[in-house]
Amino acid sequence: QLQASGGGSVQAGGSLRLSCAGSGSAFSTMGWYRQVPGKGRELVATITSAGSTNYADSAEGRFTISRDNAKNAVYLQMTNLKPEDTAVYYCNGRVLRDLSEYDYWGQGTQVTVSS
Repeated sequence: QLQASGGGSVQAGGSLRLSCAGSGSAFSTMGWYRQVPGKGRELVATITSAGSTNYADSAEGRFTISRDNAKNAVYLQMTNLKPEDTAVYYCNGRVLRDLSEYDYWGQGTQVTVSS
């Protein structure tokens, strides 16, 4: 239900924009997470359908999350990228149904930042 795109390789200080398009159910909260080999998936940023945002400390001030509710899409504008931002980035969409929450994940897109 979620398809991510926009990853790539950049030098430190560069920018990338990730996109994720969803289909099917409308998502209450959408977000981006990232994962490096050997570590768990970590939060990057989330945004509610009302537009409230939450960022990891590492992303605050450099990344901007946004969404288009009509397109069921979420975006992540990343600036001033650092080598430690290198990871596979996953988009997430949460659906509320029958008092339960269901998480859907995109396939992941690789971001590589070289020094």
